[in-house]
Amino acid sequence: MTMALYMCNVVKGLFPEEAKQKIAADITDIHCEMTGAPRTCVHVFFFEDAPQLPINGKSVFLFGSIRAGRTDVRKSDLVNRIKASICTHAGVPRKQIIADTTDVPASWVMEGGDFLAEPGK
Repeated sequence: MTMALYMCNVVKGLFPEEAKQKIAADITDIHCEMTGAPRTCVHVFFFEDAPQLPINGKSVFLFGSIRAGRTDVRKSDLVNRIKASICTHAGVPRKQIIADTTDVPASWVMEGGDFLAEPGK
């Protein structure tokens, strides 16, 4: 596993390639700004195999795996800023986006062959 890992699954054709590039850049910028992580530690993947019919009105599913130790407020802000990027660049209404993060202990993660440091170290 790498850190941080964001996976965005969308209905096929919903995101133009240009939007994916802008959203990936925004996710990287937002994550680095809010956590102090180096850019090389942020990974964004897009998949287009979400159901054609939205599930519970959702067409975009974003899941972020991030290092544990962030406050709920910080994680909520991070998710809301990412949703705003998706709205801006892909034109998807916020109500069609579901996004969340999960905390992963630093000791579970290697980046570049080294285990991650615990937050604050």
